[in-house]
Amino acid sequence: MNLFVYFIVFVLLSIGAYWYGRRYSLSLVSRDRRRLHSLPQYYGYYVALWSVVPAFLMLLLWLFLDQDLIVHLVSAGLPESIKSLSPDELGLYLNDVVNLAKGNITSSEGDAIMQQAAAHYRHLLQISHMALGIAVTGSVVAGAAFSLHRIRPDFRSRPRVERMVKWLLVLSSSLAILTTVGIVLSVLFEAIRFFKIIPLTDFLFGLQWSPQMAIREDQVGASGAFGVVPLFAGTLLIALIAMLVAVPVGLMSAIYLVEFSGSRMRAWAKPLLEILAGIPTVVYGFFAALVVAPVLRSAGESVGLQVSSESALAAGLVMGIMIIPFVSSLSDDVINAVPQAMRDGSYALGATRAETIYRVIVPAALPGIVGGVLLAVSRAIGETMIVVMAAGLTANLTVNPLDSVTTITVQIVTLLVGDQEFDSPKTLAAFALGLVLFIATLLLNVLALHVVRKYREEYE
Repeated sequence: MNLFVYFIVFVLLSIGAYWYGRRYSLSLVSRDRRRLHSLPQYYGYYVALWSVVPAFLMLLLWLFLDQDLIVHLVSAGLPESIKSLSPDELGLYLNDVVNLAKGNITSSEGDAIMQQAAAHYRHLLQISHMALGIAVTGSVVAGAAFSLHRIRPDFRSRPRVERMVKWLLVLSSSLAILTTVGIVLSVLFEAIRFFKIIPLTDFLFGLQWSPQMAIREDQVGASGAFGVVPLFAGTLLIALIAMLVAVPVGLMSAIYLVEFSGSRMRAWAKPLLEILAGIPTVVYGFFAALVVAPVLRSAGESVGLQVSSESALAAGLVMGIMIIPFVSSLSDDVINAVPQAMRDGSYALGATRAETIYRVIVPAALPGIVGGVLLAVSRAIGETMIVVMAAGLTANLTVNPLDSVTTITVQIVTLLVGDQEFDSPKTLAAFALGLVLFIATLLLNVLALHVVRKYREEYE
């Protein structure tokens, strides 16, 4: 069974355990004529948590260790001639065994030893699935029996349920934090390997980006230059164009929806505007490459300008359209938070609606608007598909929006596409770029939070 089936099973078990625990607590009332300490639903929650949570944690741990353990057992049963291979060769051989056992296409048809190992793998996998079903069922039954045995009319189920929910929330937040830390450390360690080969100063201040490394001395076109300045310039140029589009349009649309539009107009205009946020970025990329870029090139030729078929302007314009709902939604929420009393006071002093907006409402909402804009900048810096399809892959150090440029995220994708060796500076450069991009977006987010917290006003 896949994870979705397991999820449906656990949901049904939770509902059943809750219903039975609730009915069981009510039966105690009718039998003992005693008043329950907590509401009946808390007894149901208690039984459901004890029935499902331990079994679910066991399932996750089992699925996490299952594959590695089976592969280890299969490897232990291979002949010495195969076990004596190098770790890389043995890993490739075991990968072929797993693919053969699962019916996937392998690099070879497989010899008798591989066929035997694949059969052993399938046998162990079948045993694992049977054992998992027995273990999960036993855990559910044991948890339900334990919780039902403890239920009495004077049993304090509500505090225990709240405590269990608290620890589940702590566990969930800890997993999110640990995942973030793991991502950062994995990128950091590989970036450190890169900086041992390429000096940090050459990477941060170099003006040329050409990650192709020469294999032979006479190889042409493999300079091995790792200067990140052209990538930074392209990233900031496209992000700047995007924000020049998104910020005015998004802010003005938010002001119109809050201050000028009626309830009926807002009811259909706001959802239509936010539909833009749900369009896949690859669709925006197609739109930029097939519609916007040719229109810009034709318009440039009509006035004597040479516009590249893949330009920063095309990518920036379409990226700005994509970010409009982001800016508009955040600005809408912030402007709505300004108290109506401030508007009424401004009108009472004789100010017009326009004067009230730009002298009272916008200044009061400015910290939130600035914070939303900085978060939108982070979104623009991390965009990839639109740049790949509309701005190209050329690392040009230029501020001309009509030229072809590239960004940090595009180069990360380019460096990691296909079969790569993770010992070469070319591949390790992707992790260095990822670390730099992570630090840049982190600083922007910290700055946004600082602006919001420093200048935020509390209204009653």
